[in-house]
Amino acid sequence: MADDPIIHDPKGGMPRLVEIMRRLRDPETGCPWDIEQDFATIAPYTIEEAYEVADTIEREAWDEMRDELGDLLLQTVFHAQIAKDRGLFTFDDVANGISDKMVARHPHVFGDESRNKSAEQQTRDWETIKAAERAGKAQIGVLDGVASGLPALLRAVKLQKRAARVGFDWPETAQVLDKIVEEAGELHEAAETLPQDKVEEEFGDLLFVIANLARHMKVDPEAALRRANGKFTRRFGRIEAWLAETNRRPEESTLEEMDALWDRAKVEERE
Repeated sequence: MADDPIIHDPKGGMPRLVEIMRRLRDPETGCPWDIEQDFATIAPYTIEEAYEVADTIEREAWDEMRDELGDLLLQTVFHAQIAKDRGLFTFDDVANGISDKMVARHPHVFGDESRNKSAEQQTRDWETIKAAERAGKAQIGVLDGVASGLPALLRAVKLQKRAARVGFDWPETAQVLDKIVEEAGELHEAAETLPQDKVEEEFGDLLFVIANLARHMKVDPEAALRRANGKFTRRFGRIEAWLAETNRRPEESTLEEMDALWDRAKVEERE
């Protein structure tokens, strides 16, 4: 076909990728699976690919990161093609929109403002510009615009940051710790006396305050939990390896033995 040269050009760059997606979505000659997809069906893959990029960064797997960034880029191209098919916008509109936004939000680079200010001041300026953008979109409420589709832990932190900007925040970290103790007590009481939906509600309250503690301590809770997950995976893997030396699996061990092996794995990591 006439479009084949760009399709098979190994150095075709973005035009090649956009054309490949156009062809995949062609209602007459495209791929049936790609044609059937819409924004909602593709969204879970978009989120998954973003996390896979984060995973390569965590592991410093740079070759894998290149491939995962490609997978994430494909998601943007896919969504943009669906939008074009519906007459909403094009990939160029997406690229031009983010370019305009970056220029507008960096007047100290692309405008006449001075670059002689701290990163903290630049962050405050960034938030001021974003607030003005939200006002232009008639997003009047303090919490307007915090996407409901974000991972819950990340959204909790973003909501708390917004509220803190208008003074709705604990002044001291110690007060957050006190609140965690209070919420833990309420969860314990709910677990003994209340139905499951109320237990879930109290558990959510506790997680929300823990996210607030992370913000106060300048810790990224998502990154911290990923590290904890990685640590658990490594240590449990060592337990499995040591049990395998005696031709056993975890289910053939005891909690006491595995707990002792866990402590051994902790010591091994410190050495």
